[in-house]
Amino acid sequence: MQLQQPVNAVFVQLANSIARLTDAQYVQPCKNLTNNTIGQHVRHIIELFQCLQQGYDSGVVDYEKRKRDIEIETDKEFASALLVKIFRELNKPNKELRLSACYDEHVIEPVIISTNYYREIAYNLEHAIHHMALMRVGIAEISDIALSEDFGVASSTIKHRKQCAQ
Repeated sequence: MQLQQPVNAVFVQLANSIARLTDAQYVQPCKNLTNNTIGQHVRHIIELFQCLQQGYDSGVVDYEKRKRDIEIETDKEFASALLVKIFRELNKPNKELRLSACYDEHVIEPVIISTNYYREIAYNLEHAIHHMALMRVGIAEISDIALSEDFGVASSTIKHRKQCAQ
């Protein structure tokens, strides 16, 4: 699967960044993130990948029914171990899936959208990068950790920057 290497690169960046935070920084509310923590953003990334893995077998992916596991957002070692576990389980054949979502807090019946496993991995990858961009702001607020210039930046933007530099 062609998405395995980009997911690995993002997971390594994410794991390396949270490893450099103290336990207190991982759970510290960030004013610039509307008092959310780095751990909450990490949990959100992990749980969407978990929802995809759970939905693979049933054929229905529902990101709205994630667990919201407090252990992921408060224990950075546990979160890092989950990143490794998720990555190891990613390499499955592509197959058709259905995405179930409401997209409106006033709607009870979900919309069902045709999708496939690889498309949802791509979605989760882009979603992770987006949250890492937010985390960059939070990490800068609570620590002096220097992140790589590519942390939280889409691959298309990285390519564009390199072309402009030539």
